[in-house]
Amino acid sequence: MSDSQMVPVKKTPSDIVVIRPSKKWAPLDLKELWRYRELIYFLTWRDVKVRYAQTLLGASWVILQPLIQMFVFNFIFGTIADVPTDGIPRPLFTYAGLLGWNLFSKGLTTAGNSMVSNRNMITKIYFPRLILPLSSILSGLVDFAVSSVIMVILMVIYKAPPTANMWALPLFMILAIMTSLGAGLWLAPLNVHYRDIRFIIPLATSLLQYLSPVAYPLSQISGDLRWVFALNPMVGVVEGFRWALFGYEQTLGKEIWLSIGVALMLFITGIFYFRKMEKTFADIV
Repeated sequence: MSDSQMVPVKKTPSDIVVIRPSKKWAPLDLKELWRYRELIYFLTWRDVKVRYAQTLLGASWVILQPLIQMFVFNFIFGTIADVPTDGIPRPLFTYAGLLGWNLFSKGLTTAGNSMVSNRNMITKIYFPRLILPLSSILSGLVDFAVSSVIMVILMVIYKAPPTANMWALPLFMILAIMTSLGAGLWLAPLNVHYRDIRFIIPLATSLLQYLSPVAYPLSQISGDLRWVFALNPMVGVVEGFRWALFGYEQTLGKEIWLSIGVALMLFITGIFYFRKMEKTFADIV
């Protein structure tokens, strides 16, 4: 093409993107996340495909993992310890607790390691760093959807009809995601600075599972100690799932609302902490 045929392109101010470091305590920028929505979709779908790639049983692990957990908990807390389940058939009781717990735990593990596992992207291109933990948690919704089908089958087998509280199930699902994301937003920056965190995450998750009423009801905890348990944000999620599915109590207890408040506080503070630390990721990771 000759010089006479070349037409200069005039850039308008809207074509220019200026990247500045975030403020010390920068809030969440929803508009920026919306502009990168296609990247969120791509990374979410990538995590779904990679998770079970080159595995012998493939996506069957989505079904096998919670079922195996259910059988183990039923044997330990049912056959051996004979812990009551507030009148709910034990398979339903345990699986409902695992449904909310696994949505949290899988998201926490992947979100906490999201910065380190995607270090090549962080050091080469700009995009909102929050996309990485967010997409890793959203990919867990596929596993949750498949696990929910098993929950429906169990409810049909044990003749447990849907209750009037079923409307609240999506809200507690969102609460589980927010709790997972909030904790992940604290752990991901710490993992960048201190690689010991990747060893602490699975250990802490395993311990937290036994401190959450997954295989036993909150009613088995004494009154004073129950308030200490309520500081665990997963108490509200697990008990909320059972309340929505089985409606074994007419109203949620005060301890559950305390746990929900802790989960919301964890989510809000996690966002601010992540935004404060994200400008250091590319230099350290």
